[in-house]
Amino acid sequence: MTDGAPGVAVVGGGFMATVHSRAARAAGARLLGVVASSPERSAAAAATLGFERGYDSFDELLADPAVDVVHVCTPNALHAEQALAVIAAGKHVICEKPLATDVDTAARLVEAAEVAGVTATVPFVYRFHPLVREARARVASGELGALLTISGSYLQDWLLAQTDDNWRVDSAAGGRSRAFADIGSHLVDLIEFITGTRITELSGAVRTFFAERGNTTAITTEDAAAVVIRLESGAIGTLLVSQVAPGRKNRLHIEVAGTELSIGFDQEAPETLWLGRRSGTQLLPRDADQLHPDAARLSIVPSGHPMGYQDAFNAFVADSYAAMAGQSPEGLPVFADGLRAARITEAVLDAAAEGGWVRIASPTTENRIPA
Repeated sequence: MTDGAPGVAVVGGGFMATVHSRAARAAGARLLGVVASSPERSAAAAATLGFERGYDSFDELLADPAVDVVHVCTPNALHAEQALAVIAAGKHVICEKPLATDVDTAARLVEAAEVAGVTATVPFVYRFHPLVREARARVASGELGALLTISGSYLQDWLLAQTDDNWRVDSAAGGRSRAFADIGSHLVDLIEFITGTRITELSGAVRTFFAERGNTTAITTEDAAAVVIRLESGAIGTLLVSQVAPGRKNRLHIEVAGTELSIGFDQEAPETLWLGRRSGTQLLPRDADQLHPDAARLSIVPSGHPMGYQDAFNAFVADSYAAMAGQSPEGLPVFADGLRAARITEAVLDAAAEGGWVRIASPTTENRIPA
């Protein structure tokens, strides 16, 4: 890195590349180049996103010595191969989730990054809402009491109609799971991040409501998933994930209940945190003067000046770059967290296919729980 400003390249030219490029610019990075599906598209994306150049190929990007970090923003099936190549080139990597379309490959990515000694992060960016950090701090302080129950949902409507189509519905491009891998992964990451406890077992069902969409036929990826979870703390919970929920644009909602306090966070209304007690409730504003230090750190504008998704993404990228420079930012999601999400996603699909309860897979435990 030159003068602390990383040289950044992006693979992909779609919506997520736009979001990543805004965050890189906000972090003061040098926007070197973009590679898309063709040299012409690369040049067009570079011009649109404000990068210095379009690369003719992915290999040309990797060979550029000025590139310190590569943001992988391509369809899911390409993530693993491209991220492994970035790591092999000795560069840091920020890879969109899912890291891979299967658990074994995701584990390979974790190992490769560790062996290479590079920083490798995954954008579980909802961790970077200030009031998510406030919720986490209150749980960690014991204010919640003993954790009892969790209810969580992530609802969207962008695939509501049968005429709605996207590359993600095709398992060849998106992987075995769609709705859960795409948005359910954020939900479970946030649950474990806020509560500090892990999901150990789950049961559930998935549904594909439309086997055909637009130009895509024989669809097997799920539109919705309903899951019951058990956590290592003894708590239980329910999760609902859907991309066919009318009126819900990006509604990620979590409520955790303890013996003393309930805490509720809604990503579509991220400026307040709901605190529920038997003797009364409170809406806590995003006001740095009232927040724990880690939440206040991420509250970059005064209360009453709304913050949102791009702000959270900017904070994630800034912390990723800080880690590349040798710092240790609090709560930074790394490839091991991406692997964790892949394991939970696999367990959800296995539970739906087999029935009964499934233990979250790990290298040393059996996946299936005996009846």
